[in-house]
Amino acid sequence: MTPAESRALAWARLVRLPNVFTALADIGLGILVAGPVMVGAAPSTLLLIASACLYCGGMVWNDYFDVEQDRRERPFRPIPAGEISLPEAARLGTGLLAIGWLCAAVAGWLAGPPTVVPALIAALLVCSIFLYDAWLKRTRFGPLGMGACRFLNVLLGLSAVSADVVPWGVRVHLAGVVGVYIVGVTLFASTEARESKTATLQTAAGVMAVALALAVFWPLQWPDGTASPLFVYLVVVFGFVVGLPTIRACERPTPTLVQHAVKRAVLGLVALDALLATAAAGVAGLILLLLLPPAIALGRRVYST
Repeated sequence: MTPAESRALAWARLVRLPNVFTALADIGLGILVAGPVMVGAAPSTLLLIASACLYCGGMVWNDYFDVEQDRRERPFRPIPAGEISLPEAARLGTGLLAIGWLCAAVAGWLAGPPTVVPALIAALLVCSIFLYDAWLKRTRFGPLGMGACRFLNVLLGLSAVSADVVPWGVRVHLAGVVGVYIVGVTLFASTEARESKTATLQTAAGVMAVALALAVFWPLQWPDGTASPLFVYLVVVFGFVVGLPTIRACERPTPTLVQHAVKRAVLGLVALDALLATAAAGVAGLILLLLLPPAIALGRRVYST
């Protein structure tokens, strides 16, 4: 590997590049629910860029604030390994969050009619990212903070259309499914670097199950006839795909099994977004699954937890 390739790999690891596709899936879910024509090509593209930048920026600040812990538990990460300096990480994290917010603001300006909602939600998301990375993740409320970030990211995908197109009650339900799911995943991953407690893993798995229960009721929020007949079956399949490694990790809470389950659950967010999209967009919602192959391919070289 050349020095340039090694440097590029370090940056990709810092921003958790495979996971960026899960952030794009959240935005894609919002766009499909609202209707691509209603959102518009330019606002849709800008919202996708905004979400990717905000996610990557959040990952950079995560490692920035965790540097001392990572020196003890994860010395292979780019900052403790000396591949990227703290000032470099700070500049990148600041730039990504700023670009993300700006793209969201422009998306709202280009929406028809123009709206400040994308800029407001992006601002809340930036605040939530900093709050989580700098402080909240070290408290018992850390999983709730991460869930709030995902909740806001789904709302960002719906932010370029008016409440006449997608009522706020519908938005909150949809974003709540994803948010609750991520609360469970984050709790499950909270001690992934060392031996986990079975009770904690079981609680986290229960929270993820609650998210799936909320998902089952999501089609009731949308007009009859729009949901794919595959919806319920997709929920069941998703439960097995994500649930089996989760159960194994609960039975044997070793770092290897827990990290495998977390990786499956994180990438599984793309599938969750896709199946939720089928409730409003029909089978076309499965187009979000196209985000999985590049995420999995990148995940072979770049860690995602």
